[in-house]
Order: sequence, then C-alpha cells, then structure tokens
Amino acid sequence: MKARSLYKLQFLNLAIFLALFSFSYSQDEITGDGGKGYDLFQANCTACHQVDGLLIGPELRNVVTRVKEEGGKGREWLHAWIKDNKALRESGDAYANALYEKYNKQEMLAFPALSEQDIDDILTYTSNPEAGQAAYEEAKKAAADKLAAEKAAKANAGGGVSSGVVIVGFFILAVLLVWILSRLNALVKLTRAQELTSEEEMAAFDFAKFIEKYNTVFKLSLVGLVLLTLFGLFNFMMGIGVDKGYEPEQPIYFSHQVHAGVQGIDCQYCHSSAKYGKVSGIPSPDLCMNCHKTIKEYKGDYYEEHLVESGKFASADDVKAFYTGEIQKMYKAIGWDPATNQYTGEQRGIEWVRIHNMPDFVYFSHAQHVVAGEKAILKAIADGTIPNAEELNLPQNSQVCFACHGDVSKMDEVKMANQFTMGWCIECHRTTEVDMSNEYNSQYYAELHEKLKKEYGDGAKITVDAIGGLECGKCHY
Repeated sequence: MKARSLYKLQFLNLAIFLALFSFSYSQDEITGDGGKGYDLFQANCTACHQVDGLLIGPELRNVVTRVKEEGGKGREWLHAWIKDNKALRESGDAYANALYEKYNKQEMLAFPALSEQDIDDILTYTSNPEAGQAAYEEAKKAAADKLAAEKAAKANAGGGVSSGVVIVGFFILAVLLVWILSRLNALVKLTRAQELTSEEEMAAFDFAKFIEKYNTVFKLSLVGLVLLTLFGLFNFMMGIGVDKGYEPEQPIYFSHQVHAGVQGIDCQYCHSSAKYGKVSGIPSPDLCMNCHKTIKEYKGDYYEEHLVESGKFASADDVKAFYTGEIQKMYKAIGWDPATNQYTGEQRGIEWVRIHNMPDFVYFSHAQHVVAGEKAILKAIADGTIPNAEELNLPQNSQVCFACHGDVSKMDEVKMANQFTMGWCIECHRTTEVDMSNEYNSQYYAELHEKLKKEYGDGAKITVDAIGGLECGKCHY
C-alpha cells in the first residue's frame, strides 16, 4: 500500500509539473495571424526595419528566437519593448539597455496603440515572412474575388429586367419611326400634286425686290450684326488667359483634401519655396517619400463619395484601392521598390500639368504675399474683403494661400478658384489693409497715416493701393 501511495504521489507531482510547464509555455508561446502581421509590419515597421538586412534597426527575421537565445526573453518582454522600449530601459532591464548601446543609442519609436494581438501577428510574420506575405496576398485575393462575385450576382439579378426594357423600348421606337416615315411620304405626294403659278414663283424667289423694299431695315440689321460680332470678339479677347475653374487631369491623382484637409498638412511643407521666392514650386517626389516610405496603401476613412455615386467606382473600397494604385505610380516614378524598401535607380519624370501660370509680362512674388503680407491677407479673409469672398466662403482658420487659390483643403483635384485678371488684383489691393501692427510699417508709413487721417478722419486705414499697389511698375516690367 505504501509503495502504491508513493507511486500515486510521484504521478501527481509529475502531472502538476507538466501542467505548470504547459501553462508557462503557453504563456510564452506566440500565436498570431502572419497575414495580418505582414500588413501591420508594412504599416508600422518598414521605416526602420527590414525582414532581411540592417536598416536603421536590426533585421527582424526570427527575432523571437534571437531574443530568446541572446537574452533569454520571451513574449512578455517583446511586447513591453515594442509598446514602450524607453520605459523598459528606464526600468533597468539589462538586455534592453544592451540593445540600445549596440545600435548606437537609436531610440525605437513607441507603439502603445498596437494591441497584444497586433504584436503577436507581427512577431508571427517575422518568424516566417514568406508564409505571412502569401497569407496576406491570398486573403486580399479572396476579398477581391468575393467582391467581384457580389457585383456579378447583382448584375445577373437585374440583367433580365434590363434586357426586357431595352427590347420593348426598341420596339416602340421602331413603330414610331415607321409611322413618321409614312406621314412624311404622304406629305411629299401632296406637295408634288400642287403646282405654283408664275406670279407665285416670282413672289417667292425675287429676293432682290425684297431687299430693295426693306433696304433700311436690312442696313440697320447689318450694322447690328457687325456690332454684335465686334462685342463677341472683344469678350473673347478679354477672356484669353482667364481660366477660372480650370481643372486639368494630372498624371498622378493627388488629393489635396486627403493631405491638406484630413491630414492637416501645411501648404508650405510641400510648397516651401513660396516663402522665399517668386514661385511656389512643385514638390519633389523625395518629399513625398518622407511619408510614403511607410504609407504604402491608403487606409483612411475618407473617400470621394461622388466617384461611387457617379458609377465610376462600385464601392468605397474600390476608390481606396484606386488611391493605393496612385501611390504605386509615384514609387515607379522615383524608382522605389516597396517590397525591399530600396531604391532601384530607375527613375522617370512626372509630367505635372501646370494650373496657375502668370503671363510673362506680369511680376508676382509669392514671398512678398506669403511672408510680408500674411497678416494683412489673413485679416482680409476673416473680414471677408478679399475678391470673390462670398463664392470662396473660406473658413476663419484659413491659410494665407487660400485667398488666391481657394480652400484647397476641400479640393480633391485642384482647380483655379479665381480669375486672376488685373482688375481682380487691383480690387484686392484697394480693399486689403497694410499690416500696421509691426514696428517697421508703423514707423515707415507713419507720415502717410497721419496725412490720411487729416483727409478722411481718424478711422482712415492704409490699404495696399495707398503705398504704391496700383503703380504699373510694381507688376509690369
């Protein structure tokens, strides 16, 4: 009995040990979806890491195994490192601080927004990147096939009714055409039966006598026609170069509403030369890559609903897939391989279509308006004194660029918002006040201000036209 009890006790201890081992192993085991991990890796990790090869940080293939072998760390440590590696280092973790020293004290970004499952998915992908990418592509293809099948089912469901309506419509149209032809044939026969007399022919075709009879009316009509033609020609000449509403199609579809509106990117981040030069300039694709090295797909909530309503795209997902395709166009132009996160060296120029273009005889400096005139223009926007203010309907928190270009943060495709005629510029100069809040203007125009007060009263304001804004040489040279 004692031996049997001893055996039972040994078996019980063994069972408890195995249970504890199994529990501890399951706590350290990483189970995730490699396909989802690939997607998360591309969105969050590729700015600093590659699967194979050193980038800013170490390569991440088999990082779970490497961390376990090097530092004896497991799932819990990896989660803490990814969520906030700085906090982990400050806690005194020796392995975390050793890694920090090893990679030149390059502090890794914290990812507190990633869930536990998200991190497990990423780590699962790094353990077998090929399988994770294949799973992602398969899931993406399955979703596309499902969407295509749904579209086909909808099309087939409505096909019979549509075909029937078309057939009935064509039948009714054919009956109407036959009836109209029969009536026309009867009318032709009727006119052939009736012959005109010589007097009737003379009255019908003697155009010269008609002109002589109504000579005065004819001359006045001719003069009116000439004047109308000249007026039309004048309007045509005055409209040359006035392209308000011009909205050309660009080689890459770039939505300002997504970038300047939804993301809130300042206009001058991309068009930085507007601060310092005559023209605002077209940003280089290198600037785009500051963000799009990691943003490889469009995953935002915003999309252009009118593209679905018009029938150009079937769903919001199709519109977003279109946006993603435009990002890939930019990659091809600059020569970037998003799969390897490396430049290929094969570049192609992007032939953007210019929208705003002043004539050669006009001098316009962006810097003068964007920097020197910024406060004055923003005040004019707030006061609603800029030309075309009611139509533009600009928000109170507008950027200085909006006065001329309209609210580009609401434009998907940029179009010309104003006429940009000389009259339009003069109107703006006559209504926009000079910024007298800075010391330079308040001292430089002090004498002029006092003179205007004497002439128009204490409420007199200095507008741009008062300081030479209407002088021909300011804009024409």
